[in-house]
Amino acid sequence: MPELNENPSGTASAVAPAPEPAAANAAPAEGTAQKAGKKAAKEATSSLWTNAWRDLRRRPVFVLSAVIIVLLLAISAFPGWFTDTDPKPGDLTHFLQTPNLGHAFEADWFGYDAQGRSIYARVIYGARASIIVGVVTTLIVTVLGGFVGMMAGYFGGWLDAVLSRLTDIFSGVPILLGSLVILQAFTGRTAWTVSAAIGVLGWTQITRVMRGAVITCKQADYVQAARALGAGSGRILLRHVLPNSLAPVIVVATISLGMYISLEATLSYLGIGIQNGISWGGDISDGSEQIRNALHVLLFPAGFLSVTVLAFIMLGDAVRDALDPKLR
Repeated sequence: MPELNENPSGTASAVAPAPEPAAANAAPAEGTAQKAGKKAAKEATSSLWTNAWRDLRRRPVFVLSAVIIVLLLAISAFPGWFTDTDPKPGDLTHFLQTPNLGHAFEADWFGYDAQGRSIYARVIYGARASIIVGVVTTLIVTVLGGFVGMMAGYFGGWLDAVLSRLTDIFSGVPILLGSLVILQAFTGRTAWTVSAAIGVLGWTQITRVMRGAVITCKQADYVQAARALGAGSGRILLRHVLPNSLAPVIVVATISLGMYISLEATLSYLGIGIQNGISWGGDISDGSEQIRNALHVLLFPAGFLSVTVLAFIMLGDAVRDALDPKLR
């Protein structure tokens, strides 16, 4: 294709014989450049995730943590598959009965608490509340924090200043203390209520991560090319900036999910968490009263909580290492 150039006055150069062919060929060239830019950005994003997935499958830490998390999700979604025992009613004839792992009846495997309730059944049914709080809270903080960070990082200026100061204000409120104050206003506290209380205060870290990633991404060549070709801010944000800024946010969200599970357990331990439900934190609170007489009452719910939090932290570390080429 012959090369066509135009001088500042708009007349065709010597290379172009007439302005009509130049105008006719400029539009296809512009469309080709735009398609090439989109294709390059899409290939870069898909290549990042493809390479990360290939790397994750070879990491034993990722495989182990993923297996544990899938098992926990299955337990929380279908607790009836893992136990036939009702976790709420108690039988005082089983008062603080010690574990019997060799017994055929699964209710005896982890022993019984001071009210004669099966600890195994309560651990199984208690996973649901912890997983719901962790997942729902992570979704809330990721969507809210990601949106605020993306707006602040992309538009900058006064909007960035206002949103950054708002983020600093919420960062100054301890999540545990703020959640205690918020939940005191609710009489019937469920897993959804606890998730909302934690999510309202826990979005600031995601905001900072997203803001930094967007500031770096908006200076990339493909973003500048899309803006030069007339793409609007909404299209640039959704098609170019957001897909290429999600990697660090996903890492932080995965690690934070385990923190939110432990935070829910802490609130339940203090008596401000989930009411009229089964929670690992509530069982840990009951077991702490029997720590000298029957350690197993405290050991099993605390052990399941620790394994769950550790699995999500391990998963987040593996994802971080896979998405960061410098750490490979």
